[in-house]
Amino acid sequence: MSDFLYLANKRESVRRYLDKKVERKKIDKIIESCRLAPSACNSQPWKFVVADEPELKNKVAETSYGPFLKFNRFASQAPVIVALVIEKPTWLSKIGGNVKNKDFTLIDNGIVSAYFCLKAAELELGTCIIGWFDEKKARQLLGIPKSKRISLLITLGYPAKEQREKIRKKFDEICAYNNYYS
Repeated sequence: MSDFLYLANKRESVRRYLDKKVERKKIDKIIESCRLAPSACNSQPWKFVVADEPELKNKVAETSYGPFLKFNRFASQAPVIVALVIEKPTWLSKIGGNVKNKDFTLIDNGIVSAYFCLKAAELELGTCIIGWFDEKKARQLLGIPKSKRISLLITLGYPAKEQREKIRKKFDEICAYNNYYS
């Protein structure tokens, strides 16, 4: 069992990958950890569609390229791209979200994506969460019904370089006890 702070520090957005296949056994371990993630009313509103066939994966990667700027071009280097599909929440979660004016389904997808990335880090794999992509094209490529949404794409593979030092806000900039202004 790995120490959580070690994993939290180890996990970073990887944008350079080795040309090395990711074993399906490792992908399955990541998905199994995600299966255990919490969600509002235990609705588990997610499904992972894994693209590990090179030609398909490259086409999915191309859906994330910026039209003018050259961002997300690294996605093609990753041997795997995973689409996190938003599934229908339970009726109780949906009602609760409407009453509280919160989209619990998106919150749940954020939680499960963190589980995905942390388990990948534990297995010595790198990830990068991508929110900019042509959802319609990605859905078509992956055979995802038009009625479904993809919340995120996640690249997955063996990092090509050493981890860089994290730059984060100071503890007292992100935490207050008992009062926002304390």
